[in-house]
Amino acid sequence: MNKTCVCLALACSVGLGLRPVRAEETHSLTLKEAQEITLRNHPRISETELEALATEQIVTQVRAGFLPSVTLNATAVDAFESNTRLAAGSLNNPSVFDREAEGLTVTQMLTDFGRTAHLLSSSRLYSRAQNANAEATREEILLQVDVAFFTALKAQSVLDVARQTLETRKLLLDQVTALATNKLRSELDLSFSQVAYEEGNLLVAKAQNDLDEAFAVLSTLLGDREKRAYRLIEEPVSNTATVDTTSLIDVALSRRPDLARLRLERDGAAQYAKAQKALSYPTINAFGSGGLIPVRDTAHFDDRYAAAGVNLSLPIFDGGLNSAKRSEAELRAQAAGEKLRDAENTAIHEVRAAGLNVNYAWERLDLTQKLFDNASHAYELADARYKLGSSSIVELSQAQLSKTEAEIAHTSAKYEYEIQRAMLNFEIGAAQ
Repeated sequence: MNKTCVCLALACSVGLGLRPVRAEETHSLTLKEAQEITLRNHPRISETELEALATEQIVTQVRAGFLPSVTLNATAVDAFESNTRLAAGSLNNPSVFDREAEGLTVTQMLTDFGRTAHLLSSSRLYSRAQNANAEATREEILLQVDVAFFTALKAQSVLDVARQTLETRKLLLDQVTALATNKLRSELDLSFSQVAYEEGNLLVAKAQNDLDEAFAVLSTLLGDREKRAYRLIEEPVSNTATVDTTSLIDVALSRRPDLARLRLERDGAAQYAKAQKALSYPTINAFGSGGLIPVRDTAHFDDRYAAAGVNLSLPIFDGGLNSAKRSEAELRAQAAGEKLRDAENTAIHEVRAAGLNVNYAWERLDLTQKLFDNASHAYELADARYKLGSSSIVELSQAQLSKTEAEIAHTSAKYEYEIQRAMLNFEIGAAQ
Protein backbone atom coordinates (compact mmCIF):
# COMPACT_ATOMS: atom_id res chain seq x y z
CA MET A 1 0.00 0.00 0.00
CA ASN A 2 2.86 2.40 0.88
CA LYS A 3 4.55 1.59 -2.42
CA THR A 4 1.36 2.44 -4.26
CA CYS A 5 1.03 5.76 -2.47
CA VAL A 6 4.62 6.68 -3.30
CA CYS A 7 4.02 5.91 -6.98
CA LEU A 8 0.85 7.99 -7.00
CA ALA A 9 2.64 10.87 -5.31
CA LEU A 10 5.46 10.73 -7.86
CA ALA A 11 2.96 10.65 -10.72
CA CYS A 12 1.13 13.66 -9.35
CA SER A 13 4.35 15.61 -8.86
CA VAL A 14 5.53 14.81 -12.38
CA GLY A 15 2.13 15.76 -13.78
CA LEU A 16 2.15 19.04 -11.89
CA GLY A 17 5.69 19.70 -13.09
CA LEU A 18 4.73 19.20 -16.73
CA ARG A 19 1.67 21.42 -16.72
CA PRO A 20 3.49 24.80 -16.74
CA VAL A 21 5.58 23.68 -19.74
CA ARG A 22 2.42 22.61 -21.55
CA ALA A 23 0.85 26.00 -20.81
CA GLU A 24 3.89 27.84 -22.19
CA GLU A 25 3.74 25.85 -25.43
CA THR A 26 0.03 26.46 -25.92
CA HIS A 27 -1.01 29.58 -27.79
CA SER A 28 -4.40 31.20 -27.32
CA LEU A 29 -6.22 31.90 -30.56
CA THR A 30 -9.54 33.57 -31.38
CA LEU A 31 -11.48 33.15 -34.60
CA LYS A 32 -10.77 36.74 -35.63
CA GLU A 33 -7.04 36.27 -35.06
CA ALA A 34 -7.10 33.07 -37.11
CA GLN A 35 -8.83 34.88 -39.96
CA GLU A 36 -6.36 37.77 -39.90
CA ILE A 37 -3.34 35.45 -39.87
CA THR A 38 -4.74 33.44 -42.76
CA LEU A 39 -5.43 36.54 -44.85
CA ARG A 40 -1.79 37.55 -44.40
CA ASN A 41 -0.17 34.16 -44.95
CA HIS A 42 -2.28 32.00 -47.25
CA PRO A 43 -0.57 31.66 -50.67
CA ARG A 44 -3.81 31.27 -52.65
CA ILE A 45 -4.96 34.71 -51.52
CA SER A 46 -1.65 36.25 -52.56
CA GLU A 47 -1.81 34.38 -55.85
CA THR A 48 -5.23 35.70 -56.83
CA GLU A 49 -4.33 39.24 -55.75
CA LEU A 50 -1.21 39.16 -57.93
CA GLU A 51 -3.26 37.80 -60.83
CA ALA A 52 -5.67 40.70 -60.40
CA LEU A 53 -2.77 43.18 -60.48
CA ALA A 54 -1.46 41.50 -63.63
CA THR A 55 -4.78 41.92 -65.44
CA GLU A 56 -4.70 45.65 -64.64
CA GLN A 57 -1.53 45.85 -66.71
CA ILE A 58 -3.41 44.33 -69.65
CA VAL A 59 -5.82 47.27 -69.46
CA THR A 60 -2.88 49.64 -69.74
CA GLN A 61 -1.52 47.68 -72.70
CA VAL A 62 -4.82 47.89 -74.59
CA ARG A 63 -5.36 51.56 -73.75
CA ALA A 64 -1.98 52.32 -75.35
CA GLY A 65 -3.67 51.79 -78.74
CA PHE A 66 -5.41 55.19 -78.33
CA LEU A 67 -2.16 57.04 -77.60
CA PRO A 68 0.47 58.16 -80.15
CA SER A 69 3.59 56.11 -80.65
CA VAL A 70 6.83 58.12 -80.71
CA THR A 71 10.09 56.55 -81.87
CA LEU A 72 13.56 58.08 -81.80
CA ASN A 73 15.68 57.22 -84.84
CA ALA A 74 19.41 57.67 -85.32
CA THR A 75 21.08 56.61 -88.57
CA ALA A 76 24.67 56.78 -89.70
CA VAL A 77 25.80 55.55 -93.14
CA ASP A 78 29.27 55.40 -94.67
CA ALA A 79 28.85 54.62 -98.38
CA PHE A 80 31.92 53.44 -100.19
CA GLU A 81 32.30 54.68 -103.77
CA SER A 82 32.30 51.14 -105.12
CA ASN A 83 29.20 50.10 -103.15
CA THR A 84 26.52 52.73 -103.69
CA ARG A 85 23.88 50.28 -104.91
CA LEU A 86 21.90 47.84 -102.84
CA ALA A 87 21.91 44.14 -103.59
CA ALA A 88 18.89 42.46 -105.19
CA GLY A 89 16.05 41.13 -103.11
CA SER A 90 13.98 44.21 -102.25
CA LEU A 91 12.70 47.46 -103.77
CA ASN A 92 14.61 50.36 -102.27
CA ASN A 93 16.22 53.54 -103.33
CA PRO A 94 19.31 52.24 -105.15
CA SER A 95 21.47 55.16 -104.04
CA VAL A 96 23.21 55.14 -100.69
CA PHE A 97 24.82 58.35 -99.47
CA ASP A 98 27.03 59.21 -96.57
CA ARG A 99 24.88 60.69 -93.79
CA GLU A 100 24.22 60.89 -90.09
CA ALA A 101 20.73 61.88 -88.96
CA GLU A 102 18.51 61.95 -85.91
CA GLY A 103 14.76 62.34 -85.79
CA LEU A 104 11.39 61.33 -84.41
CA THR A 105 8.63 59.26 -85.93
CA VAL A 106 5.08 59.70 -84.59
CA THR A 107 2.22 57.31 -85.33
CA GLN A 108 -1.33 57.98 -84.21
CA MET A 109 -4.35 55.81 -84.84
CA LEU A 110 -7.22 57.99 -85.96
CA THR A 111 -9.91 55.33 -85.88
CA ASP A 112 -10.40 51.60 -86.13
CA PHE A 113 -14.19 51.97 -85.89
CA GLY A 114 -14.47 50.81 -82.30
CA ARG A 115 -12.23 47.73 -82.19
CA THR A 116 -9.73 49.13 -79.68
CA ALA A 117 -12.55 50.60 -77.61
CA HIS A 118 -14.23 47.20 -77.37
CA LEU A 119 -10.90 45.56 -76.51
CA LEU A 120 -10.35 48.12 -73.76
CA SER A 121 -13.83 47.56 -72.36
CA SER A 122 -13.28 43.79 -72.48
CA SER A 123 -9.93 44.01 -70.68
CA ARG A 124 -11.44 46.20 -67.96
CA LEU A 125 -14.26 43.72 -67.41
CA TYR A 126 -11.81 40.82 -67.20
CA SER A 127 -9.70 42.82 -64.74
CA ARG A 128 -12.76 43.40 -62.56
CA ALA A 129 -13.60 39.71 -62.90
CA GLN A 130 -10.15 38.83 -61.59
CA ASN A 131 -10.67 41.14 -58.62
CA ALA A 132 -13.99 39.39 -57.96
CA ASN A 133 -12.19 36.06 -58.20
CA ALA A 134 -9.69 37.26 -55.60
CA GLU A 135 -12.61 38.19 -53.32
CA ALA A 136 -14.25 34.79 -53.92
CA THR A 137 -10.98 33.05 -53.05
CA ARG A 138 -10.68 35.15 -49.92
CA GLU A 139 -14.19 34.19 -48.78
CA GLU A 140 -13.56 30.52 -49.59
CA ILE A 141 -10.39 30.50 -47.49
CA LEU A 142 -12.17 32.30 -44.64
CA LEU A 143 -14.90 29.64 -44.75
CA GLN A 144 -12.24 26.96 -44.46
CA VAL A 145 -10.79 28.81 -41.47
CA ASP A 146 -14.22 29.03 -39.81
CA VAL A 147 -14.91 25.33 -40.38
CA ALA A 148 -11.44 24.32 -39.18
CA PHE A 149 -11.68 26.59 -36.13
CA PHE A 150 -15.11 25.31 -35.04
CA THR A 151 -14.09 21.73 -35.80
CA ALA A 152 -11.06 22.17 -33.57
CA LEU A 153 -13.23 23.79 -30.90
CA LYS A 154 -15.56 20.81 -31.08
CA ALA A 155 -12.65 18.38 -30.78
CA GLN A 156 -11.25 20.44 -27.92
CA SER A 157 -14.58 20.33 -26.06
CA VAL A 158 -15.07 16.63 -26.76
CA LEU A 159 -11.60 15.99 -25.35
CA ASP A 160 -12.57 17.86 -22.17
CA VAL A 161 -15.71 15.74 -21.90
CA ALA A 162 -13.68 12.58 -22.49
CA ARG A 163 -11.20 13.51 -19.79
CA GLN A 164 -13.97 14.29 -17.31
CA THR A 165 -15.60 10.97 -18.16
CA LEU A 166 -12.30 9.18 -17.63
CA GLU A 167 -11.87 10.84 -14.22
CA THR A 168 -15.41 9.82 -13.24
CA ARG A 169 -14.83 6.25 -14.33
CA LYS A 170 -11.47 6.18 -12.58
CA LEU A 171 -13.16 7.28 -9.38
CA LEU A 172 -15.78 4.58 -9.82
CA LEU A 173 -13.09 1.99 -10.50
CA ASP A 174 -11.25 2.99 -7.32
CA GLN A 175 -14.45 2.75 -5.29
CA VAL A 176 -15.45 -0.62 -6.72
CA THR A 177 -11.89 -1.92 -6.25
CA ALA A 178 -11.96 -0.94 -2.61
CA LEU A 179 -15.39 -2.50 -2.13
CA ALA A 180 -14.39 -5.68 -3.98
CA THR A 181 -11.31 -5.95 -1.81
CA ASN A 182 -13.53 -5.88 1.25
CA LYS A 183 -15.91 -8.38 -0.38
CA LEU A 184 -18.69 -5.80 -0.58
CA ARG A 185 -18.83 -5.93 -4.39
CA SER A 186 -18.44 -8.83 -6.75
CA GLU A 187 -15.63 -9.47 -9.20
CA LEU A 188 -18.21 -8.88 -11.96
CA ASP A 189 -18.71 -5.32 -10.76
CA LEU A 190 -14.94 -4.85 -10.73
CA SER A 191 -14.64 -6.22 -14.25
CA PHE A 192 -17.39 -3.95 -15.57
CA SER A 193 -15.82 -0.90 -13.96
CA GLN A 194 -12.43 -1.82 -15.45
CA VAL A 195 -14.02 -2.19 -18.89
CA ALA A 196 -15.73 1.19 -18.50
CA TYR A 197 -12.40 2.75 -17.49
CA GLU A 198 -10.58 1.33 -20.52
CA GLU A 199 -13.39 2.54 -22.76
CA GLY A 200 -12.79 5.97 -21.26
CA ASN A 201 -9.12 5.71 -22.19
CA LEU A 202 -10.10 4.84 -25.76
CA LEU A 203 -12.46 7.79 -25.83
CA VAL A 204 -9.70 10.15 -24.66
CA ALA A 205 -7.25 8.75 -27.22
CA LYS A 206 -9.71 9.21 -30.07
CA ALA A 207 -10.64 12.71 -28.93
CA GLN A 208 -6.95 13.65 -28.71
CA ASN A 209 -6.33 12.30 -32.20
CA ASP A 210 -9.31 14.23 -33.57
CA LEU A 211 -8.01 17.39 -31.91
CA ASP A 212 -4.51 16.91 -33.33
CA GLU A 213 -5.97 16.35 -36.80
CA ALA A 214 -8.12 19.49 -36.51
CA PHE A 215 -5.09 21.51 -35.37
CA ALA A 216 -3.11 20.17 -38.35
CA VAL A 217 -5.77 21.47 -40.75
CA LEU A 218 -5.96 24.81 -38.94
CA SER A 219 -2.16 25.19 -38.88
CA THR A 220 -2.01 24.63 -42.65
CA LEU A 221 -4.55 27.39 -43.23
CA LEU A 222 -2.62 29.70 -40.90
CA GLY A 223 0.55 29.04 -42.90
CA ASP A 224 2.31 27.58 -39.88
CA ARG A 225 4.64 24.79 -41.02
CA GLU A 226 5.70 23.91 -37.50
CA LYS A 227 3.59 21.79 -35.18
CA ARG A 228 2.01 24.10 -32.66
CA ALA A 229 -0.59 23.59 -29.95
CA TYR A 230 -3.42 26.07 -29.60
CA ARG A 231 -5.97 26.81 -26.95
CA LEU A 232 -8.91 28.11 -28.92
CA ILE A 233 -11.07 30.81 -27.37
CA GLU A 234 -14.78 29.99 -27.30
CA GLU A 235 -17.07 31.90 -29.61
CA PRO A 236 -20.59 32.91 -28.46
CA VAL A 237 -23.36 30.93 -30.13
CA SER A 238 -25.23 32.89 -32.80
CA ASN A 239 -28.58 34.20 -31.60
CA THR A 240 -30.36 33.65 -34.91
CA ALA A 241 -32.42 30.48 -34.85
CA THR A 242 -34.13 29.21 -37.99
CA VAL A 243 -33.75 31.01 -41.31
CA ASP A 244 -35.99 31.60 -44.33
CA THR A 245 -34.05 31.10 -47.56
CA THR A 246 -36.64 32.81 -49.79
CA SER A 247 -35.14 36.27 -49.36
CA LEU A 248 -31.60 34.93 -49.05
CA ILE A 249 -31.61 33.63 -52.64
CA ASP A 250 -31.80 37.16 -54.05
CA VAL A 251 -29.05 38.22 -51.66
CA ALA A 252 -26.83 35.39 -52.87
CA LEU A 253 -27.43 36.14 -56.55
CA SER A 254 -26.50 39.79 -56.06
CA ARG A 255 -23.63 39.49 -53.56
CA ARG A 256 -21.70 36.31 -54.26
CA PRO A 257 -18.30 37.25 -55.74
CA ASP A 258 -18.02 34.04 -57.78
CA LEU A 259 -21.26 34.91 -59.59
CA ALA A 260 -20.04 38.50 -60.04
CA ARG A 261 -16.87 37.12 -61.63
CA LEU A 262 -18.87 35.02 -64.08
CA ARG A 263 -21.07 37.99 -65.01
CA LEU A 264 -18.04 40.14 -65.68
CA GLU A 265 -16.44 37.37 -67.73
CA ARG A 266 -19.64 37.03 -69.76
CA ASP A 267 -19.76 40.77 -70.43
CA GLY A 268 -16.05 40.81 -71.22
CA ALA A 269 -16.52 37.99 -73.71
CA ALA A 270 -19.36 39.92 -75.36
CA GLN A 271 -17.15 43.00 -75.73
CA TYR A 272 -14.35 40.89 -77.15
CA ALA A 273 -16.76 39.44 -79.71
CA LYS A 274 -17.62 42.98 -80.81
CA ALA A 275 -13.92 43.75 -81.11
CA GLN A 276 -13.39 40.68 -83.28
CA LYS A 277 -16.30 41.76 -85.48
CA ALA A 278 -14.53 45.09 -86.01
CA LEU A 279 -11.60 43.27 -87.63
CA SER A 280 -13.50 43.60 -90.91
CA TYR A 281 -13.64 47.40 -90.57
CA PRO A 282 -10.94 49.74 -91.95
CA THR A 283 -8.18 51.28 -89.85
CA ILE A 284 -6.94 54.83 -90.39
CA ASN A 285 -3.55 55.90 -89.03
CA ALA A 286 -1.64 59.19 -89.26
CA PHE A 287 2.15 59.27 -89.57
CA GLY A 288 4.66 62.02 -89.05
CA SER A 289 8.46 62.07 -89.13
CA GLY A 290 11.03 64.83 -88.78
CA GLY A 291 14.61 65.44 -87.73
CA LEU A 292 18.08 66.83 -88.45
CA ILE A 293 20.85 65.69 -90.79
CA PRO A 294 24.08 67.26 -89.53
CA VAL A 295 26.30 65.02 -91.69
CA ARG A 296 24.99 64.73 -95.25
CA ASP A 297 25.58 64.96 -98.93
CA THR A 298 24.67 68.61 -99.46
CA ALA A 299 23.82 67.94 -103.08
CA HIS A 300 21.04 65.54 -102.10
CA PHE A 301 20.03 66.41 -98.51
CA ASP A 302 18.96 69.52 -96.66
CA ASP A 303 19.98 69.97 -93.02
CA ARG A 304 16.54 68.86 -91.79
CA TYR A 305 13.63 66.74 -92.95
CA ALA A 306 9.90 66.36 -92.21
CA ALA A 307 7.01 64.40 -93.68
CA ALA A 308 3.44 63.48 -92.76
CA GLY A 309 0.77 61.23 -94.17
CA VAL A 310 -2.39 59.23 -93.58
CA ASN A 311 -2.85 55.52 -94.23
CA LEU A 312 -6.11 53.62 -94.63
CA SER A 313 -6.03 49.85 -94.30
CA LEU A 314 -9.05 47.80 -95.34
CA PRO A 315 -9.02 43.98 -95.28
CA ILE A 316 -10.35 42.56 -98.55
CA PHE A 317 -9.66 38.85 -98.35
CA ASP A 318 -8.12 36.88 -95.51
CA GLY A 319 -9.24 33.34 -96.23
CA GLY A 320 -12.04 33.52 -93.65
CA LEU A 321 -9.66 34.30 -90.76
CA ASN A 322 -11.50 37.32 -89.38
CA SER A 323 -14.94 35.77 -89.73
CA ALA A 324 -13.72 32.65 -87.91
CA LYS A 325 -12.31 34.79 -85.10
CA ARG A 326 -15.62 36.62 -84.84
CA SER A 327 -17.62 33.37 -84.73
CA GLU A 328 -15.29 31.89 -82.12
CA ALA A 329 -15.63 34.96 -79.88
CA GLU A 330 -19.41 35.01 -80.19
CA LEU A 331 -19.70 31.32 -79.35
CA ARG A 332 -17.44 31.75 -76.33
CA ALA A 333 -19.59 34.67 -75.18
CA GLN A 334 -22.69 32.48 -75.41
CA ALA A 335 -20.91 29.70 -73.51
CA ALA A 336 -19.96 32.19 -70.78
CA GLY A 337 -23.63 33.13 -70.47
CA GLU A 338 -24.66 29.49 -70.08
CA LYS A 339 -21.92 28.96 -67.52
CA LEU A 340 -23.29 31.87 -65.50
CA ARG A 341 -26.84 30.50 -65.71
CA ASP A 342 -25.69 27.09 -64.47
CA ALA A 343 -23.75 28.68 -61.60
CA GLU A 344 -26.80 30.71 -60.56
CA ASN A 345 -28.96 27.58 -60.51
CA THR A 346 -26.33 25.81 -58.41
CA ALA A 347 -26.14 28.80 -56.05
CA ILE A 348 -29.92 28.72 -55.51
CA HIS A 349 -29.73 25.04 -54.60
CA GLU A 350 -26.75 25.60 -52.30
CA VAL A 351 -28.51 28.42 -50.42
CA ARG A 352 -31.62 26.30 -49.90
CA ALA A 353 -29.55 23.31 -48.74
CA ALA A 354 -27.49 25.50 -46.39
CA GLY A 355 -30.68 26.97 -44.93
CA LEU A 356 -32.09 23.51 -44.28
CA ASN A 357 -28.84 22.47 -42.61
CA VAL A 358 -28.89 25.53 -40.36
CA ASN A 359 -32.48 24.88 -39.32
CA TYR A 360 -31.71 21.22 -38.59
CA ALA A 361 -28.56 22.13 -36.67
CA TRP A 362 -30.57 24.56 -34.52
CA GLU A 363 -33.23 21.96 -33.84
CA ARG A 364 -30.55 19.38 -33.05
CA LEU A 365 -28.95 21.80 -30.60
CA ASP A 366 -32.21 22.03 -28.64
CA LEU A 367 -32.88 18.29 -28.80
CA THR A 368 -29.39 17.32 -27.64
CA GLN A 369 -29.71 19.73 -24.71
CA LYS A 370 -32.88 17.94 -23.61
CA LEU A 371 -31.21 14.58 -24.19
CA PHE A 372 -28.24 15.58 -22.05
CA ASP A 373 -30.48 16.85 -19.24
CA ASN A 374 -32.44 13.59 -19.19
CA ALA A 375 -29.29 11.47 -19.43
CA SER A 376 -27.69 13.40 -16.56
CA HIS A 377 -30.78 12.88 -14.41
CA ALA A 378 -30.86 9.17 -15.29
CA TYR A 379 -27.18 8.84 -14.38
CA GLU A 380 -27.72 10.50 -11.01
CA LEU A 381 -30.55 8.09 -10.24
CA ALA A 382 -28.54 5.08 -11.40
CA ASP A 383 -25.54 6.18 -9.33
CA ALA A 384 -27.71 6.60 -6.23
CA ARG A 385 -29.38 3.22 -6.78
CA TYR A 386 -26.01 1.52 -7.21
CA LYS A 387 -24.61 3.05 -4.05
CA LEU A 388 -27.68 1.82 -2.22
CA GLY A 389 -27.15 -1.62 -3.68
CA SER A 390 -30.53 -1.72 -5.43
CA SER A 391 -29.13 -1.86 -8.98
CA SER A 392 -26.27 -3.53 -10.81
CA ILE A 393 -23.07 -2.14 -12.25
CA VAL A 394 -24.52 -2.78 -15.73
CA GLU A 395 -27.31 -0.26 -15.15
CA LEU A 396 -24.82 2.30 -13.84
CA SER A 397 -22.42 1.75 -16.73
CA GLN A 398 -25.21 2.11 -19.26
CA ALA A 399 -26.42 5.32 -17.63
CA GLN A 400 -22.88 6.66 -17.54
CA LEU A 401 -22.38 5.79 -21.22
CA SER A 402 -25.67 7.44 -22.18
CA LYS A 403 -24.69 10.61 -20.34
CA THR A 404 -21.30 10.72 -22.04
CA GLU A 405 -22.80 10.19 -25.48
CA ALA A 406 -25.45 12.84 -24.83
CA GLU A 407 -22.86 15.35 -23.62
CA ILE A 408 -20.67 14.74 -26.65
CA ALA A 409 -23.70 15.01 -28.94
CA HIS A 410 -24.70 18.34 -27.40
CA THR A 411 -21.16 19.67 -27.55
CA SER A 412 -20.87 18.62 -31.19
CA ALA A 413 -24.28 20.11 -32.03
CA LYS A 414 -23.20 23.50 -30.74
CA TYR A 415 -20.24 23.73 -33.10
CA GLU A 416 -22.04 22.03 -35.97
CA TYR A 417 -24.56 24.85 -35.79
CA GLU A 418 -21.78 27.42 -36.00
CA ILE A 419 -20.26 25.59 -38.97
CA GLN A 420 -23.61 25.52 -40.78
CA ARG A 421 -24.10 29.23 -40.07
CA ALA A 422 -20.68 29.97 -41.53
CA MET A 423 -21.50 27.91 -44.61
CA LEU A 424 -24.81 29.72 -45.08
CA ASN A 425 -23.06 33.09 -44.82
CA PHE A 426 -20.61 31.91 -47.45
CA GLU A 427 -23.37 30.74 -49.78
CA ILE A 428 -25.13 34.11 -49.66
CA GLY A 429 -21.89 36.09 -50.06
CA ALA A 430 -21.86 37.40 -46.50
CA ALA A 431 -18.72 35.70 -45.20
CA GLN A 432 -16.78 37.62 -42.59
